[in-house]
Amino acid sequence: MLKKTAGAIIGCLLASSPVYATQGLAFVHGTGSQTDAYNDYWTGDFVNSVSKGLADASKYTVINCDFDQYMWDEKAAGCLADQLNSFISQQNITDLVLVTHSNGGNVARWILSNPTYDSRYPGIISKISKTIALAPSSGGTPLADAAIQGNVFESTLGWLLGYDSDAVIQQQESWMAYYNDTWLYGTSGRPSLPSTFKSVVGSDVDSAIWDSDSYCGGYQNQVALETTQNWLDSCSDGFLNCSSQSAAGTTWFKDKDKTDGREPLSHQQSRRTCFSLDKIIRNDI
Repeated sequence: MLKKTAGAIIGCLLASSPVYATQGLAFVHGTGSQTDAYNDYWTGDFVNSVSKGLADASKYTVINCDFDQYMWDEKAAGCLADQLNSFISQQNITDLVLVTHSNGGNVARWILSNPTYDSRYPGIISKISKTIALAPSSGGTPLADAAIQGNVFESTLGWLLGYDSDAVIQQQESWMAYYNDTWLYGTSGRPSLPSTFKSVVGSDVDSAIWDSDSYCGGYQNQVALETTQNWLDSCSDGFLNCSSQSAAGTTWFKDKDKTDGREPLSHQQSRRTCFSLDKIIRNDI
């Protein structure tokens, strides 16, 4: 009788023991074909700082794919799916947080919105707890139209967009409006995404030569983004209007609401350790 009672107690204790999630973090770059996004797109300072928000800071992966393609392309969403599945499997991840930048948010949203499109997607979707979308191009950008038309912006936009790639075509505002209305979830009037998708919105560009804040992320990039900002809304990060950045999911915050010194984040600075952005993200992981 005592043995049975003891066995029952042990069984109850085991059944009620908490199951701890193994949390992982994936950094998903924006437009471009990357082979070393850790150094070339994000920088180690940013990745390593944000990763400190994990219980085990080593459980992160930096995605390297060809996001010059349409978001659904095998080299884009297919590559992202393969790398996420490998990371989940190798590290036994049960709770996955994505940190995306720019067009990377669209590729991630393609997977989240289309579970039946590819057999690799459902397992990933079930693990993703949230996406922190840094300056996502959810509504596209008029600068993509400018680049495709080959006008005076083309030389300025090359470092941001590349030239005549499928990803640039996709990010034209009218094209993104179509995808948002048909294939993608999370925008107004469409089904909700299966997990949290929250954006950080960049609202301005500083490039005053005497202002030290203008040098975070590279002064030459700030100057280029301030030039392109002249053809965007007053609220923009030099590449995307605020309305595009907040078009999908929810807005977590607009830069000045949380950054040190209430500084704005340009499109370049929103993937750097500028104004404690890395610490803000880290504390939310």
